[in-house]
Amino acid sequence: MEIGVPKETKDQEFRVGLSPASVRVLKENGHSIFVQTQAGSGAGFTDDDYRSSGAEIVSTVEAVWNRELVVKVKEPLASEYQFLQKEQILFTYLHLAADRKLTEHLIDSGICAIAYETVEHPGANRLPLLTPMSIIAGRLAVQFGARYLERQQGGRGVLLGGVPGVKPGKVVILGGGVVGTEAARIAVGMGASVQILDVNVERLSYLETLFGSRVELLYSSSAHIEAAVKEADLLVGAVLVLGRRAPILVPRELVKQMHPGSVIVDVAVDQGGCVETLHPTSHTNPVYIEEGVVHYGVPNMPGAVPWTATQALNNSTLPYVVQLANQGLKALEVNQPLAKGVNVQNHRLVHPAVQEVFPDLVS
Repeated sequence: MEIGVPKETKDQEFRVGLSPASVRVLKENGHSIFVQTQAGSGAGFTDDDYRSSGAEIVSTVEAVWNRELVVKVKEPLASEYQFLQKEQILFTYLHLAADRKLTEHLIDSGICAIAYETVEHPGANRLPLLTPMSIIAGRLAVQFGARYLERQQGGRGVLLGGVPGVKPGKVVILGGGVVGTEAARIAVGMGASVQILDVNVERLSYLETLFGSRVELLYSSSAHIEAAVKEADLLVGAVLVLGRRAPILVPRELVKQMHPGSVIVDVAVDQGGCVETLHPTSHTNPVYIEEGVVHYGVPNMPGAVPWTATQALNNSTLPYVVQLANQGLKALEVNQPLAKGVNVQNHRLVHPAVQEVFPDLVS
């Protein structure tokens, strides 16, 4: 099969769909891989690295998109809609619930669009292709939050770890899944006071075995959210509802009651966000101030650490890419987790969760 690997077009997105090591595996399986020139440079991979692994370097966007299977990291942007083709397979993060326009273009094109974030496995590692980026985003959320709490960055000048004689900063995390757990891990390591709120009591019990008394674990009721958010120096949105828009848990009125200069980092922004006042930003312009609070809403946070993130992503996606390349769409018949990743196929919106978001697009 011919496989295309485009250079990502999202603002300062330096990850790449396939690493040279992944290209080598696909080449050993008898496939032809076409990589757009400089596609991996931001992640530390040169064109020569790809050539040495068996890829052909192409200079035009058209040449890399005109393939049976296209492997990316982030969703196609408007400039790429023209390259979507009937009976082509697209394998990437899509997050369609927050992007009606892209959903419509995918349906119109006739492409088979498989989203990393909805490939679903039974068992503990339920979302195997979302998990590695969730780990990275959760850890970065506190790293970035600590930076923007600095006074020179617009924050209130709080050191999360505090110092002897001065209490530490307070980190409130909405959601105790992978993102929330990893955010708490970093916040605890920095010495912050940490609260996690979640509606899953079993998950809270698991987090108690993980963190013990170092993290305060609360059931996520509106009263608990209101009390916690008012006192937060750093609020991390870590809510995930598979395939759907994130619920708004923090309304504008509650943001108004936060300390001036406190920081919100909403990792759920690529699914619409769970804070009413937060909208998507970019690595170029990552923050803005509203109601006196610093808002960070970059939807591709792991793009800030592309060397780490590309390899972590490839470790998880490669087996699925190999199966798609070897078997084409027949892979969907034998690999049920991969089949659950299909969002659009044959001019139809097929994923149940996304159908609930856009019922008028269901044929």
